[in-house]
Order: sequence, then C-alpha cells, then structure tokens
Amino acid sequence: MRTFKLILLLTILAFVSAVGGVGWVTSRHLPMRSDPTAFSIPPGASLRTAAQAIEAAGVDLPAWQLELLGRILGHSARIKAGSYEIEGGLSALGLLDKLTRGDVTMGELVLVEGRNFRQFRAAVNEHPDLSHDTLGLTDAQILSRLGATEKHAEGLFFPDTYLFAKGSSDIDVFRRAHGAMKSRLAMAWERREPTMPLKSPYELLILASIVEKETGLPADRPQVAAVFVNRLRRGMLLQTDPTVIYGMGERFNGNLRKVDLQTDTPWNTYTRAGLPPTPIAMPGMASLLAAAKPPPSNMLYFVARGDGSSAFSANLGEHNEAVNRYQRR
Repeated sequence: MRTFKLILLLTILAFVSAVGGVGWVTSRHLPMRSDPTAFSIPPGASLRTAAQAIEAAGVDLPAWQLELLGRILGHSARIKAGSYEIEGGLSALGLLDKLTRGDVTMGELVLVEGRNFRQFRAAVNEHPDLSHDTLGLTDAQILSRLGATEKHAEGLFFPDTYLFAKGSSDIDVFRRAHGAMKSRLAMAWERREPTMPLKSPYELLILASIVEKETGLPADRPQVAAVFVNRLRRGMLLQTDPTVIYGMGERFNGNLRKVDLQTDTPWNTYTRAGLPPTPIAMPGMASLLAAAKPPPSNMLYFVARGDGSSAFSANLGEHNEAVNRYQRR
C-alpha cells in the first residue's frame, strides 16, 4: 500500500510538473536574437521544418518544443507558408496562432498607369520581396503560363498596387494583374457607346492605352478620347506621337524628330491608318472608360499647352493657331 501511494504521489507530481512546464513554455515571452525577427516558411513545409526555421532565425524556442505543442493542439497540418515577422512579447501559443492564421508580412508592388510591359517586368524583376520565377522566360512564355490567348503582352496587365506575401512567386503578381485587366476591360466594353468605331475589347484596350499616354491632365482625358474617336470615324490618321515612340523601342533617346514621324513601323500612326496592332502601355480604369464612352464632341485636334493641359480644336486652322501659340512661342 505504501508503495502504491508513493507511486501515485510521484505520478501526480510528475503530471503537475509537466502541466506547469507546458504552461510555462506556452505562455512565456519568447526571447529573440533580434527584435523584430523575420523568417520564412516554404510551401509544403511540415511543422517540424517550420519549427526548425523559426529556431534558426533566432527565436529561443527549441524546435522540438514547438513541434510537440503544435501536435498536442492539433495544428500540425495547419501551418501556412509565407514570410513572417514577430516582435518581442510573443508567446509560443501566440506564435502558433500566427502561423495557423497565415498572418504573413506583406510586400507591395506598384504598377504605374502608362508604363509599358518592359517597365512592368523590370519593376517585378527588381523587387526584393518576390521569388523571381519568370526571369528566364520570354513575354510569350509568361502569357502561356497565364493561359492568355493574346500574342503580345503589352497592355494586358492592370496598373494598380498589389500586396503579396513576401517570398511569393512573381508569376502570381502577373496572374493577378492580368485577371484584373480582363475584368476591368470587360466592364468598360459593356459600358461602351454603341456607335463606337471599335470591333472588339482588344481594340478598346489599344485606344485606351493611347488615351493614357496622351493625357497630361486627368480632366482632359474624355476630350482626348473624343478626338481619337472622331478621327477614327472620319478615317483620319491618328497622328499620335506616343505610338511612334513605342514603335521605335529602345532606339528612342528622348528626342522625337521629323524623320522618326516619317519612318514607317506597325505603330506609326502618321504613316498607317487606324489603330496600331497592340496597346502601347498599361491604361488605368479612367482611360478605359473614357475610350469606351467619350463625350459628344466635334474636336479633331489637340496640342499641349505646356502646363499639362491641352488645347482642343475643331479644324486645322484653329489647331495651327494653337500650335503657334503654345508650341512655337
């Protein structure tokens, strides 16, 4: 009987000690080598791998303890991949909660309206928080990965601010931007003026990209769109410099000369009628809507005033006067 009582007492003491130890491990503030401490959990990582990565990052919590705690609480299969950042005062329970909620640190990429796809790729390639899985791919290969049917990538990606978990694949950003442009272009196409001289949503995208590049003042955007639509309706050449510059590619040095306007390329709207074969930039929503439904207007020309705004004219005589006034003064 004495032996039984002694064993029972030791068992109870061991249980209480274990419970106390678990309570201490789960509730104590985790010492860290640096505050804050950052670490990453790769996709498909096990709880053990995650615990080892956290310990290696400088968190004073043995990997086996975090793994055991996670298994006891049933979290072993609920750890989410991503980049994390934790600060002092966090407990092991708080850390597990963060891991299971996927409370990852976010990176940010800003795609600016009016930039072209080459500039978009450069911004993606230079971003330190992305996994650069598209570095060796051509534009066509990226489109293939996205399931896009277009042959040219230009204009197919919506300019916006994109948040992502640090360490995410750059193809995910491309996919989100591509999907955003598809949905917004569809919306603009549904709202288009029925008499618009455009045959497809892609032609609307081309026109919107020109409007984006030609607009210096947001308030002028509808009138800029109206000028190009009026010229298309009359069969006039669009004669817009940004398309010529786009067709020149890297040959453009910042100075557009008369010979450049006379040198034919598929995008030279001084030498070729109608819209160019592809967009020339990434248009924003305002340009998409302006191109889809411009206001009634008889304007056929515009010229930059030099302050960001444009002067619009209904005939060549008025336009020449405006050019003399604002460009040759």
